[in-house]
Amino acid sequence: MTRWGVFLGLVLFVTAVVVVLARSSARALDDELASVSGRALRWNVAVSQALVAILVLAGAWLVGVPWTALGLGSAIGPTGESLMLGLALGAPIALGNALLSRSLDAKFLRDAAVLRRRLAPDTAIGWVTLLIVVIPAVAVAEELLFRGALVGALAVGFPVSPWLLAVLSSLAFGAAHAAQGTMGIVVAGVLGFVLAIGFVLSGDLLVVIVAHVVVDVVEFAVHEGPV
Repeated sequence: MTRWGVFLGLVLFVTAVVVVLARSSARALDDELASVSGRALRWNVAVSQALVAILVLAGAWLVGVPWTALGLGSAIGPTGESLMLGLALGAPIALGNALLSRSLDAKFLRDAAVLRRRLAPDTAIGWVTLLIVVIPAVAVAEELLFRGALVGALAVGFPVSPWLLAVLSSLAFGAAHAAQGTMGIVVAGVLGFVLAIGFVLSGDLLVVIVAHVVVDVVEFAVHEGPV
């Protein structure tokens, strides 16, 4: 029997920790990050996100949450179909994100730009690490927590509309990006809600993970890469 109350407590605790750490990072952005190498920062992000994913998955397994409630498994068809739908969802989001960043005054996106520049590598190996380790780790952990657990699993375990959970999880998702400044919080919240819509409609976590990866890859390519 699934212990939904225990799982609820776990995901709320993990979410709270993520948000608090994000706010701490925002306060330390100018001071501490300046003394941390980009390589160390990238691995710090990858490891911390991996720990979040492990906590959610281990907690779900221990209390008996069905994997399908998290959107894991071929919910809409073969894996290839999920990948294609993820690409189709991520491409317009990435385009909108790029156009928005071009239209806004740079001062509104200062904190997001500072953090992105700190994460951006200056070597080929660094780019490989960023693209195949760091960005996928972030996408998996954030989608697993903010969409799979906070939307999918809680909608299965409790009599709450997934659309209400989508709104609430998107607010938390925005707060978890406090290191990117006020405008970064707003943009992340909107992005989170769009991804939540994709998750609710598809029921497939892989779709939104792929979309998330596409958005982040395009953002780094446009602002820090050759594009």
